[in-house]
Amino acid sequence: MTVTSLSMIAPLIHLLAVSLSLPEYANAKLVGLWPKGMQFNVYGSIFALDDIWRAMGVSIYITVIGTIVTLLLCSLLAYTLTRPMMPARKIIMKLIVVTFVFPVPLIPSYLLVKQLGMINSLWSLIIPGAMSAFYVLIIRTFFQGVPGELFEAAKIDGCGEQRIYTRIVLPLSLPVLATITLFHTVSQWNSYFSATIYIRSRELYPLQVLLRNLIVDNGANTGMSDFQLSTQFTPEMMKAGIVLVATLPILIVYPLLQKHFVKGAMLGSVKE
Repeated sequence: MTVTSLSMIAPLIHLLAVSLSLPEYANAKLVGLWPKGMQFNVYGSIFALDDIWRAMGVSIYITVIGTIVTLLLCSLLAYTLTRPMMPARKIIMKLIVVTFVFPVPLIPSYLLVKQLGMINSLWSLIIPGAMSAFYVLIIRTFFQGVPGELFEAAKIDGCGEQRIYTRIVLPLSLPVLATITLFHTVSQWNSYFSATIYIRSRELYPLQVLLRNLIVDNGANTGMSDFQLSTQFTPEMMKAGIVLVATLPILIVYPLLQKHFVKGAMLGSVKE
């Protein structure tokens, strides 16, 4: 585990060393795990870029809103599929499982998003991936572990299905909901492929697309090339610094949800 952990941390340490080294060493690729000629000005230059702040705001928005929408839709469907009075719930479950084997192809998905008028809209990065069969199965399995006596007692007290869902099921399901939050937050924050297909305006690019354009196209589509030519920092230093800036938010969120992760994943996967 120590070796595995070090192998995952080493690239981040290398990027930090490159971003803090002097330009001549970074450009010549002579930096390993320790900076050569310490300087911190590159991060000030990165945060002075308007594109970085705008892209980070877009990424935070689609991650937060997308996670909320996913939790709401998946938990509602999962709860409905656990209720005995739900008609055809076994058939619906089989149809959900089929999506594991036959995912939606790219072209029909694009045509649907276009027909719904979500091209060049942030909703195109939220709605298509809001419902996940994997999340529904985990939450449904967790809900099935809630004692049936709680539902009967709530109905005797006059609670309807809506109040049972909001007052009993959701408060008891915080571990599995935290697990799904962690899964979707990481996935949404790191995704860029959907944005490259659906988003046309540079102002709506999330941070990962900005980073992808910087690395793959060397900043040609992000307006970064002129900035790099007008500063003392090399493209290698800028790339390393921006990668770390893009990774930092998710590294902060992960430890906050980690304590719920193992419990939620286990309880949501071993019962049937």
